[in-house]
Amino acid sequence: MELGVYGLNAKATLGPADTAALARRAEELGYRSWWAGDHVVLPSPRVPESPMAPTDPILDPLVHLSYVAALTERIELGTGILILPQRNPVVLAKQAASLDVLSGGRLLLGVAPGYLEGEMAAVGVRLSERGARTDEYLDAMRQLWTEPEPEFHGRYADFAHVDAHPRPVRPDGPRIVIGGHSPAAYRRAVRAGHGWIGNGGSPEDLAVHLEGLRRAAAEVPRPARLGRLEINFTQMNPVEVGADGARRYAELGVDRLLLCPLPLEDPVAVTAFLERHAALPR
Repeated sequence: MELGVYGLNAKATLGPADTAALARRAEELGYRSWWAGDHVVLPSPRVPESPMAPTDPILDPLVHLSYVAALTERIELGTGILILPQRNPVVLAKQAASLDVLSGGRLLLGVAPGYLEGEMAAVGVRLSERGARTDEYLDAMRQLWTEPEPEFHGRYADFAHVDAHPRPVRPDGPRIVIGGHSPAAYRRAVRAGHGWIGNGGSPEDLAVHLEGLRRAAAEVPRPARLGRLEINFTQMNPVEVGADGARRYAELGVDRLLLCPLPLEDPVAVTAFLERHAALPR
């Protein structure tokens, strides 16, 4: 099991000096991946389902990860997750390929449909369309990354007689990680993801999601090109994982355990958190 860092593109840790210090320290400590969250806008006033207040700052994940890529050499760079229906898939395919090339193939493109209606409305997307857009955008981007003559004709994306280079480092495109805790998300992960990403408060929460993924695997076929589904999980609350918790996650088959040093109010406390957890059993 590898350890990763999650969420440091938000709140008190997003400044350039703190990002540089934390990213370099994480790589020194042996963390293998660095993940950034995504919200283009947030509902104001705050709604119960929103994870952040409307005035909480959060950087665009692709911009943030490009900065981290330039500061590091080995650590993988993940979006955890990027709200796919809010992005133009042709533009995003170019952005993702660019980051993947500049980072030497380190991109883990985590995506999910999102769930905040106010955020969706602000970018002109109906909440009821988010799942269909996610599936279609994934297929459209794969065309641009892998096909010699990219072409796609769908309800939300439509193109032909175009091409886009450079292509991602891997011939089959960047590694796709699917987020979400619904039956539809589990099926999407099985059908279209190199991995799945979720979050919760304990190994017991993860066990519920793993059962959902097992049911999905019995319902939809998995393309052979994707290989085994990788499991990425962020423990959000309580944030202290502990040795016993880490062992339990490893026993459950977690590939990447992502640590989120909430409440992200003090870069010094975040550094201390990363240093404490770097020695967790794996």
